Amino acid sequence: MKKKPELYPLKFIPILKEKVWGGTKLSRLFGKELAENTGESWEVSGVEGDISVVVNGTFKGVSLVSLLETYKEALVGKKVYKTFGATFPLLFKFIDADQDLSVQLHPNDALAKKRHNSFGKTEMWYVLDADDDARIILGFSEKMDAETYLRHLSENKITEILHSEKVQKGDSFFITPGVVHAIGAGVVIAEIQQTSDITYRIYDWNRPDINGELRELHNELAIDAITFEETNAKLTYTEVENEPLPLCTTPFFKTNKLTLTKNFTRNVVALDSFVVYMCVEGAATVVTKNTSEEIKKGETLLIPASTSEITIKTSSATILEVYIP
Repeated sequence: MKKKPELYPLKFIPILKEKVWGGTKLSRLFGKELAENTGESWEVSGVEGDISVVVNGTFKGVSLVSLLETYKEALVGKKVYKTFGATFPLLFKFIDADQDLSVQLHPNDALAKKRHNSFGKTEMWYVLDADDDARIILGFSEKMDAETYLRHLSENKITEILHSEKVQKGDSFFITPGVVHAIGAGVVIAEIQQTSDITYRIYDWNRPDINGELRELHNELAIDAITFEETNAKLTYTEVENEPLPLCTTPFFKTNKLTLTKNFTRNVVALDSFVVYMCVEGAATVVTKNTSEEIKKGETLLIPASTSEITIKTSSATILEVYIP
C-alpha cells in the first residue's frame, strides 16, 4: 500500500468576498490581490460552497475537506474529529469595513440546528486597524425588552437604542449568539467563529446592495434569537511578551495572543487539536521537524494536530493562536 504523504503546516488560497460595505485595506495593509469593495478574506473555511484549498507544498490544490476525509484525527485531533467528524469546525476571516456593516445577530447551536441544520455562531474579533473615530455596535444603550425593541424597529428608530463603542488597534471582543452587533466604518478585524454563515440582519442603514437592491432583513427570525440582556463583550487583558496570553476561552475555541520578540516553541501534539496562527503584526517563520513556512501580517497558517512540535522564529511578530480546548 502506498504511504500517504506526511501532513505539514498548511496555507490556503484566501476566499475573497465582495461586499457593499467593503474597501481596499486588505490590499493596502496585507498585500492581498483584490477588487474594490472587498469586505472579507476567508482564510480557513469549511463552509459548504466556500471550502479552502491548499496553496503550499505537496497538497497544493487539495481542499481542506479532502484532507480532513483522508487524514481525520491526524489533521484536527482525536477529540475534535470525534465531535465534528468530516466538518471543519471553525472559520477564520479578515474583515475590512469601509462602511458600517448591517446590524445583525446570530442564532445559537440549538436554534441554528433546528432551522438551518447548521452550527450556531459564536465569534470573537481582534482589531488590527481602526480609524480615529471608528466604533462598533454591541448590544443596547439602555435596559431593553422585546416590546421596546419592536416599537423602535417598526418606527425605523432602532439606531436610537443601539450601544456604540469606540475601538482601537489591539482591542478584542467576544460576541455570543443573540447579541446585536455591527462592525463600524474604518475598522479592520480578524474574526474567529464557528463554521456557520447564518446571519439575521435587523437593520441595514436603508442602503442598497452592490446589485442596487435593498438586502433582505430577517426580523421575524431574529426575534426568537435575540438577547436583551446586558452584554460586556470587550475582553480585557494586560500585555505580556513571549508567552501565550489567553484572550478568549469558549467551548468552541481558545484564542491566545502571542507578542513575540524572540523564538517561541510549542508542543502541538499535546493539545490534541489543530492550531491556526493568524499573523496580525510583523512576520515569522514557523519551523517543524521537516519543514518551514513563512507567515507575515495578514496571513494564516494551519498546523495539523499530528505535528509534534513547532518553533516560531521571529524578532517581532504578533500572532493569534487558536485551537479547540
